[in-house]
Amino acid sequence: MGVGKSKLDNCPLSWHKRHSVDTDQDCHESETGKLKDVSLQGLVEHGNKTGQPTGEQEGAEAKGEMPEEDAEEEVFLKFVILHAEHDTEEALRVQDLLQNDFGIRPGIIFAEMPCGRMHLQNLDDAVNGSAWTILLLTENFLRDTWCNFQFYTSLMNSVNRQHKYNSVIPMRPLNSPLPRERTPLALQTINALEEESRGFSTQVERIFQESVYERQQAVWKETRSVLRGQFLA
Repeated sequence: MGVGKSKLDNCPLSWHKRHSVDTDQDCHESETGKLKDVSLQGLVEHGNKTGQPTGEQEGAEAKGEMPEEDAEEEVFLKFVILHAEHDTEEALRVQDLLQNDFGIRPGIIFAEMPCGRMHLQNLDDAVNGSAWTILLLTENFLRDTWCNFQFYTSLMNSVNRQHKYNSVIPMRPLNSPLPRERTPLALQTINALEEESRGFSTQVERIFQESVYERQQAVWKETRSVLRGQFLA
């Protein structure tokens, strides 16, 4: 997944496939209003309960059929990169670095999440559908209200769910890294990946362990199986 020629497809498709960076601008407009101190999972569940199904959805439920997007092959990712809107190219570069240089695949950046869906649902799918959440700490990070909400809810999710402990990884990339003194206090307590440091390769190998991925993948599969059973019941 390189930065040169875009390999992203047009949206909408299933969440784990690639999508257009150009059209993604409409999907990732800045979030406004006050953000309450609630867990990520709670926000998504509340949104799902209050939404009314369309006629097609009602028909599928009456027949006991899974939605089309759930019928497609699902993939539990190694990582997702949460980034500022203006850092999409840098996020793609880091994605390419981790996948091709270190063999940590598959991964996704938040700009690749599907259009036409709630931001909170996309965030929930990205964080809970991957083993590690990488926060791309750049100069643009603190300027983006949505980024601040992303890192806060990701941290809360890692605290509230035992198997997600230590799954949030702050990373200062080579280009326009956020200075340590300006890093939010909550993130200063976590050892960040420093791409410019000589020990970067060692850090990556120590963090992205296959045993951790397999453990989280097993929990994810079990959760999906329970949800399908409830849907078909």
